[in-house]
Amino acid sequence: MDPYSAEGELINIHNHFHQGQYQEVVDFDASALSSENAVPARVLQLRARVALGQAEDVLADVQGETESELEAVGALAEQALGNTDAAVKTVEKLAQEAADNSTVQTLGGTILQAAGKSEEALALLSQHQGNLEAVALIVQIHLQQNRTDLAVKEVAAARRWAQDSLLVNLAESWVGLRLGGEKYQQAFYVFEELAQAPATSSVRNLVSQAVAELHLGRTEEAQAALDQALKKEPDFADGIANLLVLNVITGRDPKEVTGSLEQVDASHPFLTDLAEKSDLFDKAATKYKARVSA
Repeated sequence: MDPYSAEGELINIHNHFHQGQYQEVVDFDASALSSENAVPARVLQLRARVALGQAEDVLADVQGETESELEAVGALAEQALGNTDAAVKTVEKLAQEAADNSTVQTLGGTILQAAGKSEEALALLSQHQGNLEAVALIVQIHLQQNRTDLAVKEVAAARRWAQDSLLVNLAESWVGLRLGGEKYQQAFYVFEELAQAPATSSVRNLVSQAVAELHLGRTEEAQAALDQALKKEPDFADGIANLLVLNVITGRDPKEVTGSLEQVDASHPFLTDLAEKSDLFDKAATKYKARVSA
């Protein structure tokens, strides 16, 4: 039986992780799990600790481990600590030795994509055999490449065999936010259900709900969702970034929120993208300086 299916014993810890409920993953009692699921559960708990900012401790925990899954977790921790070259080197080794391992695929794909190696990431992820997390990552990469057509095909193919899986619903919602129109409302329903139900609510789900609200033009509702998120986790960078966007849309001065984001994560993609565009604008503007003739 698939341990991640509705009847599988990893379904709860798996869903907690992908709902962004990282502390619940760390606190999950894995003592009653079968021996075959002990490593997958440990991997999820270690990944949750990395997401909670405990990468240094995680790296120490897996030091000297020889299982491919735990080597991949070590690479993820290395990358979180800023050691990208070391992380990529480990992933490239694992891709040669254990490309059929689902953890190597998903963590390796994550690390390679973050390092700007999209084609290598897709090559590794595409070797999956029914790995829904690999599917979700492939969808994210295609969306980052502005290949919405490929993302749509990936979700449609997964829907045929994964049916109502959480990850398929999330991936379909990400694509929906890119497609627009009635897809905005469909994505909103998914995110709102996850964000507002006590059993599934998390900061990430609340921010996702807020993004859907923004696309639907509902700024007050977006504000309420972001307020909820930032009350739970004031330093959540993606929440602050979307609050900045909301302030711009509603005509409020974004300086204070921009400063907050810079303090929390000076290298946040929103800020780096904004800096690049500002630089391009300044360069273009120099071509149109007023010329005064004598």
